[in-house]
Amino acid sequence: MEHDSEGRLGEAWHAHRAHLINVAFRILGDIGAAEDAVQEAYSRLLRTTPEEINDERGWLTVVTSRICLDQIRSARSRLDRPEPSERFEIADATAGTDPADRVTLDDNVRVALHVVLERLSPAERVVFVMHDIFRIPFDTIGETVGRSPSTCRQLASRARHRIAGASDLAPIDVAPAEEQVVTEAFISACATGDMTALLATLDPDVSGDGDFGPGVAVPPVAVGAATVARRTLGFLGHGATLVSHPTSAGPALLAFVDRRLLAVLELTIVDQRITHLHAAGDPATIEATSADLAALR
Repeated sequence: MEHDSEGRLGEAWHAHRAHLINVAFRILGDIGAAEDAVQEAYSRLLRTTPEEINDERGWLTVVTSRICLDQIRSARSRLDRPEPSERFEIADATAGTDPADRVTLDDNVRVALHVVLERLSPAERVVFVMHDIFRIPFDTIGETVGRSPSTCRQLASRARHRIAGASDLAPIDVAPAEEQVVTEAFISACATGDMTALLATLDPDVSGDGDFGPGVAVPPVAVGAATVARRTLGFLGHGATLVSHPTSAGPALLAFVDRRLLAVLELTIVDQRITHLHAAGDPATIEATSADLAALR
């Protein structure tokens, strides 16, 4: 029985971990927090029996999102009512900032809240990310936040209106549905090392290049799906974790190794295929992107 549980866990880990980390990262904004949330979700899966779950991916998505929701609520609660021993730390860390932009640290996890999404309630934030970014059905979302599907629709609508009304803040980057499908498939293929699935995301004439800063040899531009796919898997084959990070310039992915940013992968997507991939791993890009992420914590 123990062997069966371990085999089941291994299969689920291989199949769904990349998707779950991507969801958790978009909710929490911190790669370490996202990985911890997903690890906890798998621990809970191990304590169930196969007969209890019809859809492991859906179950894990709900549980991971619920764990993220609990972490946000915990952080909000601690911010609203800090313990006496924490008051100096919080006051010092937030000195000179607007109260609406402050975040706090939970004992077990750094919860990085986007400056716009920070203005949403925890339930609004999770519903917005799950539905508007990952297109997860309201029925499934309702299991996460403990609300009816109709209430979740209202929460999503309210979140959109609140975000749209925050004219003093930067807009939320939400990739079009077609781009989201491609980036999710790309992340999954890279995470599992599935060459066939990776090739399916690439245009036959795709090109790829990279920039890793002064003193690092620039590899020649790769042309063709097979060449780009092999080079991509080789580059990410050292335990890299990918998460989506759409920007105003277009879809992008962040590649982390040991919870440290390795590179920003900028994608050009045309007709649901990646036509160009640029890996930016130069010190200036890494420093600027890391600073942006740190500012959200």
